[in-house]
Amino acid sequence: MSQIKDSVFIVTGAASGIGRELAIQAAAAGAKVIATDINEAGLNETVNMAVGRIEKHILDVSDAEQIKNFASETIKRHFHERFILVNNAGVALFSGSFLETSLTDFEWLLNINLWGVVRMTKAFVRHFVKQNQGHIVNVSSIFGITGMPENSAYSTAKFAVKGFSDVLKFELLRTNVKISTVHPGGIKTNIARDSRKGQTKNNEEGKKAVANFERAVLKMSAKKAAAIILDGITKDKPRILVGNDARTMDMIARVFPNNYHKVLAKMFKL
Repeated sequence: MSQIKDSVFIVTGAASGIGRELAIQAAAAGAKVIATDINEAGLNETVNMAVGRIEKHILDVSDAEQIKNFASETIKRHFHERFILVNNAGVALFSGSFLETSLTDFEWLLNINLWGVVRMTKAFVRHFVKQNQGHIVNVSSIFGITGMPENSAYSTAKFAVKGFSDVLKFELLRTNVKISTVHPGGIKTNIARDSRKGQTKNNEEGKKAVANFERAVLKMSAKKAAAIILDGITKDKPRILVGNDARTMDMIARVFPNNYHKVLAKMFKL
C-alpha cells in the first residue's frame, strides 16, 4: 500500500485541473506536497487553496535541464523519505486530422505529454530503485487506450505513456517501486479551453469546436477524478480508470480489438 500521509508527493501540472486537486487532496491527507507547473499564477492559487504541507516549484517539463536540476535538489532535500511522483502535466492540441497537423505542432505536444513523463521518470527512478521504495504515477488518457480522430498527436503521446509505463511495470517487478497508469475519461478541466490551435486552424473555428467538446464530453469534476486517482495510488493499482466513459471505452477496445474504431464511430456518430 502506498500511503499518502508523510510521503513526498510530487505532482506536475498542479496549477489547475486534476493536478491542482491532487496537490490539494494529498496535502489534506498529510503528504509533503511539491506542486510544480510552468504557470506561477496558477500555482499560487493552488498553494493558497491547500491546507497542509505544500510548496510550489516553477517547472517546465519540456526542459530537460530544469527537470535534472529539480530532481537533484529534491532528492538531496528528501533523500531518505518515501516519494510518490505523479507525472500529470499535459497539453492539448486542436489541429484537425493528421493530414492537417503540422509536424511542429505534433512535436510540441510530444515534448510535453510524452518526453515530460520520460524525463521526470528518468530523473527520479534510479533513486527510487536504490531506496527500494516509491511510486510513479503516469497520467495517460482514455485516448491512450482508444485512438480518436483529430487527436493524432495527443493519442500518440498517451499510448506511448501507457507503453512506457507497462515496460516499467515489468522491469521493476522485483522491487518495491510501484507503477500506476491513469486513464481519465472526460474531466471538467481547462485542458480543452487552453489547447493550442494548430497552424491550419483559425481561432473562431477552434473556439467553437472546443466549446462543443466541453459540453458533450467533459462530465466528471477534477475533484472527484483526483479522489479516484489517490484511492488507486493507495491501493497500488497498476491501472486506474477514471469515469464511466473510460471504463466503457476500455471494455469496447478489449471486446473489439480489431474494430473498436468502427463501434465508437457509430456511438459518437462520427
